[in-house]
Amino acid sequence: MRKLLILIIPLLIIPAVVVAGYIIGRNSYAFVSALVVLLGCVPFFLAFEDGNNSGRRVVTLAVMTALSVAGRFIFAPIPFFKPVTAMVIISAMYFGSGFGFLTGALSALISNFYFGQGPWTPFQMFAWGLIGFLAGLLSDPLKRSKLVLILYAVFSGFLYSVILDTWTTLWADSGFNLTRFLALTATSFPITVVYIVSNVVFLLIFTPLFSKKLDRIIKKYG
Repeated sequence: MRKLLILIIPLLIIPAVVVAGYIIGRNSYAFVSALVVLLGCVPFFLAFEDGNNSGRRVVTLAVMTALSVAGRFIFAPIPFFKPVTAMVIISAMYFGSGFGFLTGALSALISNFYFGQGPWTPFQMFAWGLIGFLAGLLSDPLKRSKLVLILYAVFSGFLYSVILDTWTTLWADSGFNLTRFLALTATSFPITVVYIVSNVVFLLIFTPLFSKKLDRIIKKYG
């Protein structure tokens, strides 16, 4: 039951909440964002078999989220070229799917207090959260193979773009219009390429820098 909930909440319940919140009313994004964070906490805590070191886990989550948010601030002058996805993936690789989802969701929510909150915020939270969640499931191959890491960086760029293009389609038509979605996907392709390049660059730079330190934390604190 525990493992089933860990899968169902990020993959089914949270996306349903994000879409339902948008349908109910665009101004409900603050409530939906808070609900996504609360739901994201469930897999984070369910992933642990006991309560040992829970304080250290929360502190580690806060540190990784802060680094992700800081990276988005630092690279603000460069449009769409941000290290958030890389930090979320690295967090998930070493601390698991629940950790990765919550790092991604919180990174979007907190950094948007600077970049701007709006109906897009829950979609960004879900996009980065989902990227982190899937990275946790693929942690072993991502750690072992640089090629797999690069391929996942490319996939993450496409996934983030698709989810945000879905929001743009809903915003433009107050419903999902496949023709508009395909047009948006085509016109936003250059931006998607920037997402992909930034993911690859930051992952190749940051993974070697963080891997030994995060492994040391895991071994020291369990």
